Amino acid sequence: MTTSHPAPGAISARLSVMMFLQFFVWGAWYVSMTGWMNEVGIGGPDGLIGWAYTVGPIAACISPFFLGMVADRYFATQRVLALMHVIGGAILLGVPAIATGAAADAPKVFTHPYILALFAHMLFYMPTVGLTTTLSLANMSAPEKQFPIVRVWGTIGWIVAGIVVSNLPGGAKSPGQFWLAGGASILLALYSLSLPHTPPPGKGKDVSVRELLGLDSLALMKSAPYAVFIVCSFLICIPLAGYYNQARGFVEAIGDTNSTFTMTYGQMSEIAFMVAMPWFFRALGVKWMLAVGMFAWVLRYGLFSFAADGNVMWMALVAILLHGICYDFFFVTGFLYVDRVAPRELRGQAQGFLVLVTQGLGLGAGAQVVDALVAQNTDAAKVMNWQSFWSTLAIAALVVLVAFVVLFRERSKPQTA
Repeated sequence: MTTSHPAPGAISARLSVMMFLQFFVWGAWYVSMTGWMNEVGIGGPDGLIGWAYTVGPIAACISPFFLGMVADRYFATQRVLALMHVIGGAILLGVPAIATGAAADAPKVFTHPYILALFAHMLFYMPTVGLTTTLSLANMSAPEKQFPIVRVWGTIGWIVAGIVVSNLPGGAKSPGQFWLAGGASILLALYSLSLPHTPPPGKGKDVSVRELLGLDSLALMKSAPYAVFIVCSFLICIPLAGYYNQARGFVEAIGDTNSTFTMTYGQMSEIAFMVAMPWFFRALGVKWMLAVGMFAWVLRYGLFSFAADGNVMWMALVAILLHGICYDFFFVTGFLYVDRVAPRELRGQAQGFLVLVTQGLGLGAGAQVVDALVAQNTDAAKVMNWQSFWSTLAIAALVVLVAFVVLFRERSKPQTA
């Protein structure tokens, strides 16, 4: 008796819906929450914005342990995905009540109830980013062709979330963004139970902490080009955090009345540059793809700095549209470079280590540095010197770019373990 399998197109369509909802959940609150935080009095230069953008990177550092030690070894992927999203969604639904129920004079530290609630949500959400990728790849007959099409629906989900939030009563100031995200998370939990059964990929395998953190891949640091790449990737992510933490508030400050929607232009450009990446990759190669990606961050922050001097909106819009180059040329090329130079037996660990260094340690440190920079550039009247803030980040990114261009010497052959 033969078992019938859904056609590849049907599988891709189902996985695309999953990916759409996965990033809709994140996009519905992550950019816009600063508007609501300012509205209820926990934002601003002496508020909780820095910590709010630190909990995600901390959760990203922790999630590999859960995925490797539990999800990948004992339970079907779609069931773990459902459980994580129903709990994470329930937490998001309660975030506004938790935050506004805290005492007005509660210390603006990590232990504030609002930050703890966000942290709890991210502990459940961050593993699902890896789970949706695992589930997708496990159910594709031609991953190299199907996955990019499926993954782009995640970006579309983020865009749609921004559009929906911008049209809520009150827009970014509305607590409805958390209810919207929480509801979408619970919807995805229910939808996950309808996805193809995906057994745990690591069942029966012994997994060590060193393997989960990708520490075995540290042997690759003996190669000077790889070491330069890793160190510069960490350092560049520190100023990069300024965009994720402060760009929406800046665009609003210089006169944009629908800043949450405006920020979605960045994801729109990301789709366009993702399509064009193969051509750029052939034309530029790894080193100059990474360098162009870093330079785009320098240019973006430079444009923000000039835009702040006179509220020049078109400069801010161009800076946002650079997101496709900023993200695709740097992060995506980084993954491709690691895949090229790491030996086959260490590729998975090396990719995990890169995520730990950039999305975890780099952006986590960056959130705290940016928070301190905001306080430094805010006067006694709570007026922010945006020009100084963005120019400082531009200079920091430029220093890393110059160091990378001078020190990095590309090697095309994979290394030995």
